[in-house]
Amino acid sequence: MGVLVEICTGSVDDVLESEKGGANRVELCSALALGGLTPSPGSIGETKRLSKLPAMVMIRPRGGGFAYSDVEFSTMERDMEIAGELGADGFVFGILKGDGTIDARRTARLVKRASGLPTVFHRAFDVAPEPFDALRAIIDLGCTRLLTSGQKRKSLDGAELIRALIEFAENRIEVMPGGGIRTHNLAEVVRLTGCRQVHLAAHKSTVDTSVWANPAIVFGSETAPAEDRVDIIDTSIVAAIVREATLL
Repeated sequence: MGVLVEICTGSVDDVLESEKGGANRVELCSALALGGLTPSPGSIGETKRLSKLPAMVMIRPRGGGFAYSDVEFSTMERDMEIAGELGADGFVFGILKGDGTIDARRTARLVKRASGLPTVFHRAFDVAPEPFDALRAIIDLGCTRLLTSGQKRKSLDGAELIRALIEFAENRIEVMPGGGIRTHNLAEVVRLTGCRQVHLAAHKSTVDTSVWANPAIVFGSETAPAEDRVDIIDTSIVAAIVREATLL
């Protein structure tokens, strides 16, 4: 049967390259350098027009944590409504309280708003102080899937906890590793965790020469990537991951 491969994408072009590589599903975001934010309505609409892949749409209004103001949360609800109207196949979100525990009230509202479509609690989980309490809450709230690196920077480092979470879940929720997964460690992550699906990004850098005429200009922060750098999914890496995943 193989292991399902979900690719984290930051644009419609990323989605199309993922599909060429044989991915099974995509997570559609914007601003991947910030960990992924809500994509534009245009990105969602064009993804559904041009690709047959199931697209899980990120609902995250800003970077920098997961405890949101009332206005930010109402924005998330509105973004979910728009994404659903545009054909989103599911939603990805994570809401915490200020102490890092799961915000059950708001999470329940988003699960209800999903109207039966799959809901993924993302790696906000990885900063929760008590992972099994957090997972129990997410299960009770009716989320479909948990994305986690096992509370480490990379899934391989968090493999022991991921396996324990999968065992704790007892098929009440899907647990999907994500973080640092590549062709060289995919089999090890699967072996150590017992997972049947994985989440990863596989980008390569390309160049946009339109800014070369005045290289002194900086449009983002001084620590942002070079202004002429554009990252796009590397189809060959996706294809290699998918080939290996089908054998596991």
